[in-house]
Amino acid sequence: MYYEAHPVIVPYFFLFLLAVAAQPPKGEVSPLTRSYLSPVKVITQQGKISNIAKLQQAGNGQADLSGLPLCRMSPGSFVVLDYGKELHGGLQLVAGASPQNRPVKLRVRFGESVSETMSEIEPVQNATNDHAMRDMIVEVPSYGKIEVGNTGFRFVRIDVIDEVDVLPLKEARAISVYRNLPYQGSFRCSDERLNQIWQTAAYTVHLNMQEFLWDGIKRDRLVWLGDMHPEVATINAVFGAPDLVPASLDLTRDITPLPNYMNGIGSYSIWWVIIQRDWYQYSGDLDYLRAQAPYLKGLLAHLITKIGSDNKENLDGTRFLDWPSSNDPQAVHAGLQALLLMSMDAGASLSETLGDKATAAACKSAAARLRQYRPDPGQSKQAAALLALSGLAPAAKMNSDIIAKGGVKNYSTFYGYYMLQAKAMAGDYEGAMNDIRTYWGAMLDMGATTFWEDFNMEWLPNAARIDELVPAGKKDIHGDYGAYCYKGFRHSLCHGWASGPAPWLTEHVLGVQVAAPGCKIIKIKPHLGSLSFAEGTYPTPYGIVRIKHVKQANGKVKTEVKGPAQVKIVTE
Repeated sequence: MYYEAHPVIVPYFFLFLLAVAAQPPKGEVSPLTRSYLSPVKVITQQGKISNIAKLQQAGNGQADLSGLPLCRMSPGSFVVLDYGKELHGGLQLVAGASPQNRPVKLRVRFGESVSETMSEIEPVQNATNDHAMRDMIVEVPSYGKIEVGNTGFRFVRIDVIDEVDVLPLKEARAISVYRNLPYQGSFRCSDERLNQIWQTAAYTVHLNMQEFLWDGIKRDRLVWLGDMHPEVATINAVFGAPDLVPASLDLTRDITPLPNYMNGIGSYSIWWVIIQRDWYQYSGDLDYLRAQAPYLKGLLAHLITKIGSDNKENLDGTRFLDWPSSNDPQAVHAGLQALLLMSMDAGASLSETLGDKATAAACKSAAARLRQYRPDPGQSKQAAALLALSGLAPAAKMNSDIIAKGGVKNYSTFYGYYMLQAKAMAGDYEGAMNDIRTYWGAMLDMGATTFWEDFNMEWLPNAARIDELVPAGKKDIHGDYGAYCYKGFRHSLCHGWASGPAPWLTEHVLGVQVAAPGCKIIKIKPHLGSLSFAEGTYPTPYGIVRIKHVKQANGKVKTEVKGPAQVKIVTE
């Protein structure tokens, strides 16, 4: 059959083909958002620099020919800029015309502390370029711009190392790279310090929600399964159920064929089981859980083989709870016994949900065996907390004899979450809130805007804040301290495992307890202690639950709760 082309249709058809051909190639779309921030403060400067206030003005990322005054930095000069809070991303430099109309050579140093921006790449204080480049030589084009860096930072030092040209700098904007997610969960109470700690913990995890859920935005920038447990608890309390969580769990599963341990650490494979149980309880996503069934079954079977005839755990590979406890084999053994028991309980629950009666029975039998042996935690707060949470030791005794001794001495940012949970199990809510104020609050007092990979109260005497140049005679709390993998400036000052106070305050002060998969039943049982009120929101798969508690003159607490119709709310 013959068709005669219409003289109008044919040209438009070819225009359509040309338009399609002219479109940019389609690749993977990033889930991340970029925003640009001008510095809020000049920390220090040296050398011949004029009109530096220009850098604090709002920019547009565009070089121009307006002739308006620019910041001019002469060879040998430098400036340290403060962007107000910890960020993940890089730096955008926009320049005017250089005197020789050629690129100007700079050295750019990123820092999570002011002192890190002043450091050299050297072993003395462990300043490094591993995991993320933070110290680099770049050239800024005349009448152009350049974007550099992909790391965690708050401060930037810019040195003009060009021997000839002045740098005519129009803008030096931070590039903030993050997931643009609303904070659906919230917390506010009569203690502003607790409010600030909750917000800081939430923000710490938010920055680590990059392509996958990282442990830290400067170091290590990897999915570490143990680190994920407090992070997922924070995400549930703040952001709901983003796809980032299952994607990160699946990534580590897929690169860890059995019988290997996730991240090479036995306890981290155990945490994968526990997170799967917690994620199903929150999300109610049965299809996702079913997709885990083959791996879960094999992993549980493998873990059961790590119970000896004496009912003691004998996990092989790297034996690890957290860094501060790693030199205490007694504590590590006690903690692993408790964690293995917790994974068997979680595995039995998940297997029953999946209809795998054989695996559920095997997990229950293994749990019964593990309960027959009760290890001594020594004086380890990490081990004592896990023994309490697993039911291997009375929570009240673990709290009074070990966890509460010395206040927050020997706390850690990672396992501090489990110490707080054990204190709650012991009924010591006021003690837990005091520990949050003291330990996490001390980081805020030192200038933190996110919580750190580790922190020790013994670092505080005569220490300078991270947002100032270290005065003569003072200790550098970033460069002078740290141990294990976080010595000196290698220490991450934005680590998601330190976010435990956010889910703890939501669970125990606001009183939110998910009592059925998918948040179909939520129990509200607040513990205000000395607080006069607490209020906030909690995201569920069906919408937001709004909660308000006010302490009356007679000491009783009046509670108001509103939530989606699909969520049954039980108040106690």
